[in-house]
Amino acid sequence: MSIEEIIKNFAIDVEGEEEEEENILIFTLSTCQWCKKCKRFLNEKKMKYRYIDVDKIDPKDKATILNHLKSTYQSRISYPFFVCESGHVAGYNPNKYMELLKK
Repeated sequence: MSIEEIIKNFAIDVEGEEEEEENILIFTLSTCQWCKKCKRFLNEKKMKYRYIDVDKIDPKDKATILNHLKSTYQSRISYPFFVCESGHVAGYNPNKYMELLKK
């Protein structure tokens, strides 16, 4: 399965009041406290975003995601992995999220 198909099939949409032009997608682990903080932060900001809990999908699809993140962003993988059109952030860092989103 391609990365586009994986995202289409597994990304969960979270509606927000703020229509975000940045197309936010976060890769998370369902048990990760930092990932939960990231989701809470975006929810408190009323932002629309999508997320994939990579620990809840097939290991082959998870490997495809990890390979995509490593090759596309040339970054270490740390969760949450925040991606928007302006860039990415590995790990929980709300200041960097807002800097990318210019909010």
